[in-house]
Amino acid sequence: MRLGVLDVGSNTVHLLVVDAHPGARPLPAHSHKVELRLAQLLDEDGAIGPEGVDKLVGVVQEALQAAEDKGVEELLPFATSAVREASNADDVLARVQTETGVELQVLTGAEEARLTFLAVRRWFGWSAGKLLVLDIGGGSLEIAYGIDEEPDTAVSLPLGAGRLTAAWLPGDPPAPDAIRALRRHVRAQIARTVGEFSRFGAPDHVVATSKTFKQLARLAGAARSADGLYVQRELKRGSLESWVPRLAGMTTAQRALLPGVSEGRAEQLIAGAMVAEGAMDLFGVETLEVCPWALREGVILRRLDQLPSA
Repeated sequence: MRLGVLDVGSNTVHLLVVDAHPGARPLPAHSHKVELRLAQLLDEDGAIGPEGVDKLVGVVQEALQAAEDKGVEELLPFATSAVREASNADDVLARVQTETGVELQVLTGAEEARLTFLAVRRWFGWSAGKLLVLDIGGGSLEIAYGIDEEPDTAVSLPLGAGRLTAAWLPGDPPAPDAIRALRRHVRAQIARTVGEFSRFGAPDHVVATSKTFKQLARLAGAARSADGLYVQRELKRGSLESWVPRLAGMTTAQRALLPGVSEGRAEQLIAGAMVAEGAMDLFGVETLEVCPWALREGVILRRLDQLPSA
């Protein structure tokens, strides 16, 4: 069957269309995405303002039309941290449903982490052993660990690249004092969770997902996205540590000229790099591998698991 996943994320609203059936890997058929940056459209009260809601409704309508054009039989719509944590989340969800007919399922941070973990497990298989999975989104950082398809532990921290950029890094380039303050904040947040994971022992394989990690790996010399899904891409902590001060000293326009960095993500790349560096350091990770599958694929796989096999 042809499935569509509508992901209302903190940075992007992304429709992914796949051809799928139980027991087979989902094959991408179409992708439609719009950078909305909901995490940066929150007002002082933590609400998504009228302009942001108008844009969201319009983008969801566009995605619905694209899904219809591509013959999607079932749409799986969900929202993550930007909508989840908005003070007017119920009103936003109600308006989206009234005007588009789409009922967004709001995932908790733990659900995000578990579904991303499922996708990573299916990609690497059982031979990868105990997995530690890191995922930096626009609004949150998800961390999960386990040896099965369900992680033994999973947490979500408010350390998304978009959220941190809006709250901590107003300058372009950001001031050194702001960088130091954000570094302290990020590491204090991550350090609180390390003990919860260390009691399970060292992972056999550390994996990262998300656009932020893909861009950082590309900066550190990993293959381009055009080289395909099946090329191994790694990020070493030493390379990342050398890039963080360089990124901090650049303007957004300068970052956008770097290989693999999109113009829309250039502003928040330094915050994402600081989260990645902090996580790798505090969890004692020297090298991680970037996985092409993440939350959207996890949602698809979970739905396929629910379908009858015949």
